Amino acid sequence: MRRTAGVWALTAALFGLTEGVRPAAAQATVEKIVGGPYAVNVGPRSATVVWLVQKGEAALGTEPGKMEKSAPILHAESITFGGLRQGATYYYQSFPGDAGKGSFKTPPAGPAQFQFVVYGDTRTRHDVHRTVIEGILKHANPDFVMQTGDLVADGADTSLWPIFFDIERELLRKTAFFSALGNHEANAKNYFDFLDARSHYSFNWGTAHFAVIDSDIENVPGTVAEKDAFWQEQTRWLDADLRDSQNMDLRFVMAHHPPETAVKRRQGENKQMTALEPIFEKYRVSAGFFGHDHNYQHYLKNGVHYFTTGGGGAPLYDVDTPPANITVKVASTENFVIVNVDGKKAHVEARKPDGSLLDAAELGN
Repeated sequence: MRRTAGVWALTAALFGLTEGVRPAAAQATVEKIVGGPYAVNVGPRSATVVWLVQKGEAALGTEPGKMEKSAPILHAESITFGGLRQGATYYYQSFPGDAGKGSFKTPPAGPAQFQFVVYGDTRTRHDVHRTVIEGILKHANPDFVMQTGDLVADGADTSLWPIFFDIERELLRKTAFFSALGNHEANAKNYFDFLDARSHYSFNWGTAHFAVIDSDIENVPGTVAEKDAFWQEQTRWLDADLRDSQNMDLRFVMAHHPPETAVKRRQGENKQMTALEPIFEKYRVSAGFFGHDHNYQHYLKNGVHYFTTGGGGAPLYDVDTPPANITVKVASTENFVIVNVDGKKAHVEARKPDGSLLDAAELGN
């Protein structure tokens, strides 16, 4: 494990080490932990534990000596553990003290019972975001959580990430975390560094398969042609990924932008996502989970369930024009989705932060 001067300083403070044993490097800067710990990239044989460290602040202004804006200097510390067992619960100590403790489960082998929670768009109204997390902690006990994107209002703004991780702390220290890029992450380096993240990826949990894609084409670097090339390549990857998962009992897809919406002003905006619907149908996707629209929406189209759970704290949107013939439930409210999997079947419940039931659905054969 890498150990920084700041983490050493915290260790010294917690364990009463004397000034005389501090290395010279540790005397230069006092660091503090401002996020985590949390487990990411959890697989059957390995997992990464991350925590966020602040090393001072940087500032700038339009006049010498007059600093008008400041931002924390952050970096992520991480350790990857290998040689893990499938279907096991692991308890870790990422940094000294109770604050550094956490746990996660590894994916089980074969058909199994497990629970995951999906939510998203936590970027603003931090008090509301906190009530959503409190609701999840009270009404669910997930093996892992999935975030549909827009974790923060501006992925490049380092001052926002400690707020996000403070609110999510008690949830993330007891589960595994999987996320999708939102447009407010804006493809920022912080997102990838702080979450040890990839733009698109897939994983299995029991006999359920999960594919996560980057629907935020606008923030893909490069020209229009390069953005199009990225989307075409990712679409080919998704096609192959879902094709190769046909032996799994359930298949789920997650992205930030929804292919269907009841928000009138946004209908037709996500044409690239709507164009994926034939792939979802071809490969018998059980359900897709999306965000971007700050509300709850559920559609059933040609055997595929589409859930939008963007009620994590961002200002709510009206659901003024539900699509005809496919709408199951729409509501302008904060929400999260609990999915209980039992082998080939899954029970989905959408709930408000107070635990009241919004919607329910059965998936699988």
